[in-house]
Amino acid sequence: MSSDTVESTPDEERSAFETAQEEQEDVDPRTIPQTLEEPPPVGDEIEYPDYPDEDHETWQILVERQMEQLPGRACEAYMRGQDVLGLEGDRIPDLADLSRRLNEETGWEVANVPGLIHEKNFFSLLSQRKFPSTNYVRGREELDYTPAPDCFHDIFGHMPMLTQPEFADFYQLYGQAAQNAEGADRPRLERFHWFTVEFGLIQEQGEKRIFGAGIVSSNEEVTHALSEEVTLHPFDPEHIVEKDDYEVYNLQEELFVLDSFEQLVDGFRDWTSKNGLL
Repeated sequence: MSSDTVESTPDEERSAFETAQEEQEDVDPRTIPQTLEEPPPVGDEIEYPDYPDEDHETWQILVERQMEQLPGRACEAYMRGQDVLGLEGDRIPDLADLSRRLNEETGWEVANVPGLIHEKNFFSLLSQRKFPSTNYVRGREELDYTPAPDCFHDIFGHMPMLTQPEFADFYQLYGQAAQNAEGADRPRLERFHWFTVEFGLIQEQGEKRIFGAGIVSSNEEVTHALSEEVTLHPFDPEHIVEKDDYEVYNLQEELFVLDSFEQLVDGFRDWTSKNGLL
């Protein structure tokens, strides 16, 4: 997506991400979505890179830091997904191997993409139960935060939840609905994605637990999201999609809490059906 496209988008159709980019003095080129000219390699087609030792060490540092915090804070489905995928280790996982494991669990596969991709490519892959993932890891200077997607966020943050059946079904539905979205429905769906897939919480055994990829992969957000500094709302699709402002590059001030993943599927299906997106 070019800066020209962002500037010509009407305010009511502009996403929070587009607005945040406009406010940046220097836009990181890694945050500009790329259009895929050809289908990306999927599953066993994906080759494992010849990573330098420093990349594996960075992966290990990131995993160990998060695993000091996640037990007791992340939901059971996420922690189980980690075990299924075998993410704890001292080497960056093989995307082809992760794809096989996901396929066995929920019928999803991994597609290897070069970085942030255009939304139409992204939605198309999701609708086919293919999760787009990068295969490079952030540099040491960005351990705490990187504005661009990397394999730690994609693998450690997102993939464990794709082993959860209801969430896996929801994410395919999301891709299907998003392909049909036009005008103001585009930022509405982006908000829904933000407050569920990226920054979702769920009620579990009488306590709040994390499942959003943006939280579980962030060292600071894990404790912040469950602190008294955050205003929590019950899950409500109508409330989420009409949320005016939220933070793209800062810690979250408000979050939504699911009762169950079945509620996520049913709530999203009802809202999209009512609005002619499914």
